[in-house]
Amino acid sequence: MSQNGSNGSVAEPLMMYGGAFHPAIGGETFVSTNPADGSIVARIPFGGEEDARRAVDAAVEAFPGWSGLTAAARAKHLHRVADLLEEQRNEIALLITQEEGKPQVEAQGELQLSIDSLRWYAEEARRAYGSWIPDPMPGRRLLTVRQPVGVCGAIIPWNVPCAMIFRKAAPALAAGCTMVLKPAEATSAIALRVAKVFVEAGLPAGVINVVTGKASAIGNVFLNDDRVRKISFTGSTEIGRLLLRGAAERVKRVSMELGGNAPVILFEDCDIEASVRAVAALKYLNAGQACIGANRLYVHEAIYDEVADRLEQLATAMQVGDGTQAGIQMGPLVDFKAVEKVEELVADAIQCGAKVRAGGSRMQGQAYENGSFYAPTVLTDVPANARLCREEIFGPVAALYRFSSEEEVLHVANNVEYGLSAYIFTENMDRAIRVAERLETGMVGVNEIRIGAAEAPFGGVKESGLGREGGREGLDEYLETKLIAMRVKS
Repeated sequence: MSQNGSNGSVAEPLMMYGGAFHPAIGGETFVSTNPADGSIVARIPFGGEEDARRAVDAAVEAFPGWSGLTAAARAKHLHRVADLLEEQRNEIALLITQEEGKPQVEAQGELQLSIDSLRWYAEEARRAYGSWIPDPMPGRRLLTVRQPVGVCGAIIPWNVPCAMIFRKAAPALAAGCTMVLKPAEATSAIALRVAKVFVEAGLPAGVINVVTGKASAIGNVFLNDDRVRKISFTGSTEIGRLLLRGAAERVKRVSMELGGNAPVILFEDCDIEASVRAVAALKYLNAGQACIGANRLYVHEAIYDEVADRLEQLATAMQVGDGTQAGIQMGPLVDFKAVEKVEELVADAIQCGAKVRAGGSRMQGQAYENGSFYAPTVLTDVPANARLCREEIFGPVAALYRFSSEEEVLHVANNVEYGLSAYIFTENMDRAIRVAERLETGMVGVNEIRIGAAEAPFGGVKESGLGREGGREGLDEYLETKLIAMRVKS
């Protein structure tokens, strides 16, 4: 993947640590490309262990000064970063579409979540309260204080390349931690563009650092350098397991937001038109490349055919193309490897007996020939032995399954190793509460697909991860609680 040399026709951003911009120490670069047409977006420094160590050095040096600031002072810095994101949001949103592929309306939504995270944690930092504890012993006082964990390493996914920076960095910086970010190679230009915003905002040197390059080399520095006290990772369960093993060797604190296999349950009493529109929006969000996206669509047998017909109509009518163009509802997948994975899953489902109601192949035509486009797809009569039922699809494929009872659907919905998100559509609120409580997931939407907010905790159970991002819980991930016991003379 790495390539030497330069090309004056494309951007050549530099990695950032210690408040300054640097090429890779070894001089290597690699290119990020536009998944809509294969054009080069930027040439990125391909760093390794030494680059990561220098970034950690910078974060360690910055930690005493940053953690020593008042929460109000840190809040001003975060608000300044948010102000600059507001001013530059159109430019950054365009880069998100060019490098990751999602339509502009989704890129703008990602920028808004980034801004919301900064502003929320700027204020939440002021509420990192300790406590006085009623003491059972006379002449002693017990109190707790909250202190920052220390230097943190963060590994960012490609599918939400901007917002995930701030879902991690905003609470870390608000708590008084310093951080080294490692973005996904596919979307490194976005992270380096954001690095410029951090510098322009005047954050002290070393408080936030961005290193691009070889994932295993940079990850090893995060794992093996004892000065890095915490790792926050968003990505596949497979890589998460590797990081957890490495972190266990050093008893290092971790947060993990891993894979999902979200069940969506449409009961017979749901508002069919509103529910199917919501399901389509959820399923084809970011071309299906969302960890909380719809993966398994369980539809009650009484409404199955009607739901399948309506979903087919919506999928067939969807406008697919370059997300920079007006009216585009769905863009490409991130690369051709992702397309091949979707093709494998669809072929397996068909071989098992599933029927293709819409899509089922790559997009055809001159507008799509150089891009990694896959058609919005609807599969019906998907059998339980299809890989689609067990694996995260991460593509624009709606797989429909029939069910007849509440107990049946709860059993199949929970019978996977993942537990990130789930969705229920019903007009019966007794059932909604009952089912929501029994679903083995960290988040549940009831007649609602928008389950993320800066103010709310985000995360899963089982093999979908550890810890939470967002909300008050997100700040707790970057704070330690220290007990102070004091002898008091009477």
